[in-house]
Amino acid sequence: MATVQTNDILTYYEEVGDGPPLVFIHGAIVDHNQWTPQVDALSDVFRTIVYDVRGHGRTGGSATDAYSIDLFADDLDALITALNLEKPILSGHSTGGCIAQVYAARYPDKISGLILADTFMPELLTRGEWFQRSVMLKATIPPVRLIGYERVEKAMVWFQERLSAGASGNYENIEQLRRAGPKMETNEFAKVIRAVASFHETNIDFSAITVPTLVLYGEHEPPFLRRHAPKLGAEIANAVVREVPGAGHASNLDNPEFFAGAMRAFFTREGLHSGATGLQDSPDSG
Repeated sequence: MATVQTNDILTYYEEVGDGPPLVFIHGAIVDHNQWTPQVDALSDVFRTIVYDVRGHGRTGGSATDAYSIDLFADDLDALITALNLEKPILSGHSTGGCIAQVYAARYPDKISGLILADTFMPELLTRGEWFQRSVMLKATIPPVRLIGYERVEKAMVWFQERLSAGASGNYENIEQLRRAGPKMETNEFAKVIRAVASFHETNIDFSAITVPTLVLYGEHEPPFLRRHAPKLGAEIANAVVREVPGAGHASNLDNPEFFAGAMRAFFTREGLHSGATGLQDSPDSG
């Protein structure tokens, strides 16, 4: 087990491979194992780094009273600094994508590329989205204190599937992650959820993000997230947007072969790795 001091916490991380650094940032209420398929696919040509965001997994919680996406970005900067990573590529999923957006805008000269998967901007595009991202998220906290987040999330998945079939993808993938990793403390769940729910209060200057950027989203993503993918593509100057076929919100788990192929094609096209022979496009990556 490897840990490194990042601000006031010890952050758990793992790294595999040798080459340019590629840092993966997982989504909320899971852990670094979310990125196992992509680490397996890309660690032959990249130095892949996965870590557990504050409040999650083996990093665990902290005495800090409230979390924010800005705080998570500060932790990421401390991790990159502690590991002496030179201009890494960042790949963030969902909440991890929010963290990556903040980091990329704040430190544009510290990274060489950006992948934003199944994620959203601070901007609330509709009133219904405001209800989903703020009101409904915060409303999960009281029942989680009573019956645990696993049961509450299953109920939310059931409800989401009634509204948008396929949005949850293969939910068994998420359940397997739950079983494999440490259980999240309820107080940490509350702090993380409040951080995500308040992301709309964050200011991001998207014009500052100039590195090559790949935006990926699942074909069956919830509607509000499908609206954010082209919006991100329009706001970020050097961005490409791609749909992951047959995937729901966890597109990297629902269709890992396509996801990795899209990453390889992006890296090759943008010259983000000199060993291009190891990064040939897959037949379906386009």
